[in-house]
Amino acid sequence: MTLLRGKAFVYGANIDTDQIYPAPLLTITDADKVGEHAMEGVDPDFVRECRPGDMIVAGTNFGCGSSREHAAVTLKAAGVSAVIAASFGRIFFRNAINLGLLALVCKDLHAHVSRGDRLSLDPATGQILNETTGQTFQAEPLSDYILNIVRHGGIKPMMRELMQKNGQPS
Repeated sequence: MTLLRGKAFVYGANIDTDQIYPAPLLTITDADKVGEHAMEGVDPDFVRECRPGDMIVAGTNFGCGSSREHAAVTLKAAGVSAVIAASFGRIFFRNAINLGLLALVCKDLHAHVSRGDRLSLDPATGQILNETTGQTFQAEPLSDYILNIVRHGGIKPMMRELMQKNGQPS
């Protein structure tokens, strides 16, 4: 995977799935429309300020709450390239990876990044550079399998490609 670069949006601990994508909006299914409501429950300015490639940095337990995939879908639709948190709600983490949204654990980053800082991230190594301050951080490495899922844009596209290579209908 190539180096990712973007602006940081920083949030605290226990950002739940209803803050990422509020439950009353669950009837919206169009991906573009879903993306228009990303982080609405905690940051009404997020969608207006977020640009493709930007990253979310958060404290512990990001994505806690329900098991619905909408939270990961909305962040991906909004153009978020990665979510880097001190820890994740386990279901959110797996949903993010399955949908092709990079999710990395870096316990030290949250305390050393401010909203608007420019970050660069090497997904293959987990190395993060805060270009604004010059500080570097190391995220927990992801397996090659997980990186392959993200590289394909999610587990379904990855499996579809694998089946086509093996001559199976997808």
